[in-house]
Amino acid sequence: MEQEHTPQAAPDFKYCHESRVFKTGRVFPNDVNNHKTLFGGKLMSTIDEVASISAMRHCRVNVVTASADSVDFLLPIRPTDSVCFESFVSWTGRTSIEVFVKIISENLYTGERAVAATSFLTFVAMNEDGTTAPVPAIVAQTEEEKLICQSADERSALRKLRRTSSKKLASLLSTTKYWE
Repeated sequence: MEQEHTPQAAPDFKYCHESRVFKTGRVFPNDVNNHKTLFGGKLMSTIDEVASISAMRHCRVNVVTASADSVDFLLPIRPTDSVCFESFVSWTGRTSIEVFVKIISENLYTGERAVAATSFLTFVAMNEDGTTAPVPAIVAQTEEEKLICQSADERSALRKLRRTSSKKLASLLSTTKYWE
């Protein structure tokens, strides 16, 4: 049975730590590609999962993924590693939410840890009737949060340019079936 959600008045701001999510997992044989490293699609799926939880913790309404702004694969993740995903809200617009995800690999035999990937995703907050919902501002407190949040306006501007460019390209692409 689905619980009914009663929206509450959103505060003017929230702290990054209020949206923080951690998820740690193992790399199993069916999770790797032909190079014996974690399959990128598997990593991206978990990135979207933890980021969406951060976004919903921030605004307490449904969210939809608007874009995966970047996924930077920095180091291979192997079956001897665990993989820890850490996410938090790093920027907000009127109805949009940027989430930063840091992916740390840990060699389970040596304990060596490294940042293996980073990612930024953007979500839109949605009311139950399908309209966009306003979101609270974000306040960074730790040095790492401040480092990530300080370049958010630049990323937002680049997102808008990329979206405009993508829409223009899409308008020029064919939708006919290849066999026609």
